[in-house]
Amino acid sequence: MPLPAPTVLPKKPQVAHDGYGADDAFTWFSQGGSLVWEGDYHQARQLLAALAKRIDKRRKPKADDAVMPPKEAFNRYRQAQSRRTELLNRLLVPVGPGYTLSLRRAPDIAEACHAAFEPLSHDALIPLRQILGAVSAYEWRKKGVAIDGLPEPLHVHYGVFSPIRGEYLDLIRATPLPKGAHHALDLGTGSGVIAMLLAQRGIEHVDATDNNPVALACAAENIQRQGLAGRINVMACEGYPENTYDLIVCNPPWLPGRPTSALETAVYDPDSQMLKWFLQGLAPHLAPNGEGWLIMSDLAEHLGLREPDAIEQWAATGGLVVTAHHDIRPRHPKTLDTTDALHAARAKEVTRLWRFRIA
Repeated sequence: MPLPAPTVLPKKPQVAHDGYGADDAFTWFSQGGSLVWEGDYHQARQLLAALAKRIDKRRKPKADDAVMPPKEAFNRYRQAQSRRTELLNRLLVPVGPGYTLSLRRAPDIAEACHAAFEPLSHDALIPLRQILGAVSAYEWRKKGVAIDGLPEPLHVHYGVFSPIRGEYLDLIRATPLPKGAHHALDLGTGSGVIAMLLAQRGIEHVDATDNNPVALACAAENIQRQGLAGRINVMACEGYPENTYDLIVCNPPWLPGRPTSALETAVYDPDSQMLKWFLQGLAPHLAPNGEGWLIMSDLAEHLGLREPDAIEQWAATGGLVVTAHHDIRPRHPKTLDTTDALHAARAKEVTRLWRFRIA
């Protein structure tokens, strides 16, 4: 099931045409207004890009940034990002039924929007930023993402986490499998990439579960394309299936916090609920000599959002013991960006694969 159409009922709407300046738009947005664009499509895109630059430029470093505790720096960063998104989403375009866009020089957005959102049967105002995101995601979906160990590219649906940060997949490929492992479970499968890598490594049967219909459709499509449909069972499931497994793998959202959009649910986990649930429910579903694998960034610990020994404590409470862990350094560009508000924490970050057995 696609996401709801991102229609809005704007406050203080004002019609804008070609030549409307970014400074005027920024001032109007800061006062709570919205712009309904009726000019050239490409000029609207240019205005949005200019607005983003002005917003980022006005977020000047504060005198206390260098000495601010990491948790406070993260909260300030989240507030700034939320405000940025709110302002940019005030540039609206009129969209007709079936996602028709009548602006001058506008492309056909219908196919991309139908892939991302529920059908639209009426005239509506939609943030241009949302439309551009859907179009970009659709182009990436058609192109696909090459994954080491898979014969075909991975095609990821809008609203499903794309494995562009591939270091955690290196851990999946390299970590020794439990001896004699035949039956595995991939909890929260998303695109299905972990389940497919496990099958490619020789696991005979993999259950891939998720509670997101978009993710389930995405995983099923990719598994079929890779020729693995006979070995991977895609299941709609809120919790653990009523089975035991030789290997259970989970790559939950790695930052405690409230997601502000459907796309953020892959990153933010309120009060680490999914992480705790995985660790506290794992033991009863492990077969004798079975293992649980948890793949997590430790960025939350460096930001002060989670205690350094929290995972070990939650695992012990769930009747588990840590047998080993394997670490890898992230390769994403922000680890090298010294202007990033969270650089000090990102510079220390590792992605870790924890290995658990029943205590």
